[in-house]
Amino acid sequence: MKVFAGSSNIDLASEIAAYLKIELGKCVLERFSDGEIHFYIDENVRGADIFIIQSGSYDANFHLMQLFFMIDAFKRASAERVTAVIPYYCYGRQDWKDRPRVPISARLVADLLEAAGADRVLTMDLHSPQIQGFFSIPVDNLMAAPVQAKHIQSQRLKDLTVVSPDAGGVGRAKFFAKRLDANLAIIDKRRPAPNVAQVFNVIGDVEDKNCVLFDDMVDTAGTLVLSAEALKANGAKRIFATCTHPVLSGQAIAKIEQSTLEKIIVSNTIPLTEKSRACRKIATLSVAELFGEAIRRINEGSSVSSLFV
Repeated sequence: MKVFAGSSNIDLASEIAAYLKIELGKCVLERFSDGEIHFYIDENVRGADIFIIQSGSYDANFHLMQLFFMIDAFKRASAERVTAVIPYYCYGRQDWKDRPRVPISARLVADLLEAAGADRVLTMDLHSPQIQGFFSIPVDNLMAAPVQAKHIQSQRLKDLTVVSPDAGGVGRAKFFAKRLDANLAIIDKRRPAPNVAQVFNVIGDVEDKNCVLFDDMVDTAGTLVLSAEALKANGAKRIFATCTHPVLSGQAIAKIEQSTLEKIIVSNTIPLTEKSRACRKIATLSVAELFGEAIRRINEGSSVSSLFV
């Protein structure tokens, strides 16, 4: 087994390697003067079981191209198997035709990963679990819920209600509520345009409850902030949020700081910017152990399914 890191999330890759008690593989990622990517492997990988850690954060297009070139290089270097470890699967939100004449980008990324030569994909909290069906190779979709639930339980909150910020996330929220032995509520949300959300109703009892908004990602934070306002208007006491992928684009940090949210708990699938790290309302949990254990089990050929629960 050899683990290599792209440039998107070196800190997480280093934590995973430390958990596995190995060193990251030697490789060089550079850019030509015109911006093209230059990559080469600086050690022998013939017959090796290769894991490439590369998230789709920030400059997603650049990091995806980097990942494709890395996969191709390892296949051409006669690696036995190449697993793309993608903590945050970018373009996952575009997974169906919600209107005429649009791409299904999540499917295209899956096709490109296979065309590059990936033999397996390891990811976390896909925007839609059905994205696994876009692949003809094995896909392991880990969940950050065990790590998040452990943190929430450590806060010893009473009268807890888990809230899904939209109807599409009810399945995830229901699973999380069951882990916490909490009630479930749903925000009735409409999205008239990309990155624009309008909250209408709260379905469920949140009056005098401690609420945890549960979602797979936070991008512009518009949905979270509006959801928190709706919960506050319906009598909620303390309002928290937990999201796996902290995309945090645009004015997200400013919105969070000015919101009624007490704390937003995220994971390190995407590295936080300096501005995000400075926000006192954001707490980060590491998922390195989950990924490290999954990589170890894939390499050994043992069960990964127990990590999903």
